[in-house]
Amino acid sequence: MAEGPLALETARILVTNDDGIRAPGLAALERIARTLSDDVWVVAPETEQSATSHSLTLRRPLRARKLEERRYSVDGTPTDCVLVAHRNILSARPPDLVLSGINHGSNLAEDVTYSGTIAAAMEAAILGVRAIAFSQMRPDEGRISWDTAERFAPDIVRQAVAIDWPRDLLLNVNFPPLAPNSVAGVRACRQGRRDAGTTVTEGIDPSGRPYLWIGNFLSDASSDHGTDLAAVMEGAIAVTPLHLDLTHKRSLAGLQEVFG
Repeated sequence: MAEGPLALETARILVTNDDGIRAPGLAALERIARTLSDDVWVVAPETEQSATSHSLTLRRPLRARKLEERRYSVDGTPTDCVLVAHRNILSARPPDLVLSGINHGSNLAEDVTYSGTIAAAMEAAILGVRAIAFSQMRPDEGRISWDTAERFAPDIVRQAVAIDWPRDLLLNVNFPPLAPNSVAGVRACRQGRRDAGTTVTEGIDPSGRPYLWIGNFLSDASSDHGTDLAAVMEGAIAVTPLHLDLTHKRSLAGLQEVFG
């Protein structure tokens, strides 16, 4: 079922992330959210939760800590944060929109299956709330800048919530590592696929014991036109619609003939 346009000026916005409550990207997203609505709440992980994917904390109790008015930390995952916010902290009036990020690093292609940033938006979609995940690609050199996100994100949100929003939809937005005036527009695109996977580095620790360390996602990207990878490599902002239904429709018909 599709939902109509959302009036941002009266909307309740929940801001979360996976880099933790003190992350500069979260502060940038808070600033963005406050340009859209006066009713902004922050519920974010107490510590960094990168690559936790869509995990829930089930084997211990969670602690939510009120840091100041409308601002909380939770000693759990990004998914925990959205669920706790929706079912507990904001249960009297749940959020109308969840903004997740801004992640310190991109979430492109198969990154979305590992990302805690994306997972927070997924949980919001499961709960029936519109959700947008934001990530800032790191530059090859120098410190990461949030200027491009702060310039473009407000209009991306305004345009996104003005359309009909199908059930189980979330948006994945990636900013290229460029100054605002160098950005080559905003592109709606599909999820890409890298030509290679993730590095595993071998080493020896100070005690002389061997270790394996899963490293960064390899940067060699497929050049397929119309993908999120191609968009950011060409200097554009990538906006990718993701959907919770992972059913492969073309295979379903054939399997139904086999299994009934």
